Amino acid sequence: MFVRIVKMGFKPEEIETFLSNFDQHKEKIRGFEGCEFLELYRDKNNTNQFFTYSYWKDETALENYRNSNLFNEVWAETKVMFNQKPEAWSVDKVVSIP
Repeated sequence: MFVRIVKMGFKPEEIETFLSNFDQHKEKIRGFEGCEFLELYRDKNNTNQFFTYSYWKDETALENYRNSNLFNEVWAETKVMFNQKPEAWSVDKVVSIP
């Protein structure tokens, strides 16, 4: 399992649209084969900054999602709302203390 972190900055006037779109798609993304966890975070100080954290079974599962119709649909709707280039990291979880 590994973690995918994506940082996205949105035009202020697009935030509500983004949140609505995320709400419409979150269950499909979470239910995609190989996705084991999905969360959305919002920066407390820079409120147009959002982060998704998703856990994937393996890199193949993430690549399958990234090549899917679902991803293409979600990304097409989302990328037009950005006010900066998104950033993404794939990381291995080293320690977790629940």
